[in-house]
Amino acid sequence: MYASGKCPLCGRELPEKPSKHHLIPRSLKGREIVLLHRVCHRQIHATFTERELFNYYNTIERILENDNIRKFVKWIKNKPPGFHVRTKNTLRKRPKG
Repeated sequence: MYASGKCPLCGRELPEKPSKHHLIPRSLKGREIVLLHRVCHRQIHATFTERELFNYYNTIERILENDNIRKFVKWIKNKPPGFHVRTKNTLRKRPKG
């Protein structure tokens, strides 16, 4: 777990009650947790599937490689720590079957 009082994704000060993100989803036996803003946490899950988090995006550094996440961080980095906005689901539609 990151020990700093800053969000490892956006770099802003964390709120009193940060959100806990499993770098590998709990459903896939992940244990390592990082503390994030709720809005940052929701953006990660709106961008990636659990399988993508498991297979590749299982570190903050790798999450930050994604263009959508980088655009989000650029936008949110100057907002106050308590800032929250509804997160749109940006997951690609997957064909069934």
